Amino acid sequence: MSLRRRGIYLLPNLFTTAALFAGFYAIVQAMNGRYDVSAVAIFIAGFLDGLDGRIARLTGTTSAFGIQFDSLADIVSFGVAPALLAYHWGLGPGRIGWSLAFLYVVCAAMRLARFNIRTASADKRYFVGLPSPMAGCVLASIVFAFPEPREARWLAAALAGLVFSVAILMVSRMRYYSFRDIDLRNRRSYIYVLPIAAVLVAIALHPKYVLLALSAAYLLSSPVLYMRDRRALRSAEHPAVGNRTAPEAEVADEPALR
Repeated sequence: MSLRRRGIYLLPNLFTTAALFAGFYAIVQAMNGRYDVSAVAIFIAGFLDGLDGRIARLTGTTSAFGIQFDSLADIVSFGVAPALLAYHWGLGPGRIGWSLAFLYVVCAAMRLARFNIRTASADKRYFVGLPSPMAGCVLASIVFAFPEPREARWLAAALAGLVFSVAILMVSRMRYYSFRDIDLRNRRSYIYVLPIAAVLVAIALHPKYVLLALSAAYLLSSPVLYMRDRRALRSAEHPAVGNRTAPEAEVADEPALR
C-alpha cells in the first residue's frame, strides 16, 4: 500500500521533471543556433506542464512540494528558455537585447511567485496575468514560424516591443481563462470532440502558423475582452442619444455657445 501511494505522488513530479528537461534542452539548442528545435522544446514543456497539474488534481496527489517544484521548473522552461531564445534569435547583441531578456525573466519569476501566494484564494476559472507557460509559447511560436533570424532593425524593434509587452502582461492584473473549470470526468456530448479534432487536424496540416495563431489569440483575448467590457460600462453610464427624448437630443446636438 505504501509503495502504491508513493508511486502516485511521484507521477506528477515525473511530468514536472520532464518539463524541466525540455526547458533546459531548449536553452541548449538556442545557444547552438537551432532555434526551431528550441521552440519545439518549449512547446513540449508547456504540454507537460499542463499535464502535471491536471494529473495531480485528478488523482488527488497535489502537495506543497509539487507546487514549489513546478514553479521552479517553470522559471527555467518558461522564463529563462524563452528569454534566451528571443535574445539569440532576434534581440541581441547589445545591452538593450539582454536587458529586455532579463526583464522577461524577472516578470516570469514575479508572476510565478504571485501565483503561489494566491493559489488558495484565487478564482480557479481565471489566471491573474498572462500565465508564464503561454508567455513562453507566444515567443516560441514566432520563432517556430520563422526560424531563420532576421537582421532588419525594424524586426528587432518589433520583437523587443513584443517581449516587453508579454513581460508586462505577466505581472498585470489582466484575467486569462484557465480552463480549470472543465471537468474531464463528467459526461459530455460527443459534439465537444469535433472542435478538438479540428484543432488537432489544423495543427497537423500547418503546425507553424496554427500554433502562432492560437498563441496570439490567447495573448490578445484578455485585452480585447477588457476593452469590450470598458466600452459596455461607458455605454451604461452614458446612454446613447437615441434613448433620450427629442428635446434632450436636440439640446445635446447643438454647439455650445460661449
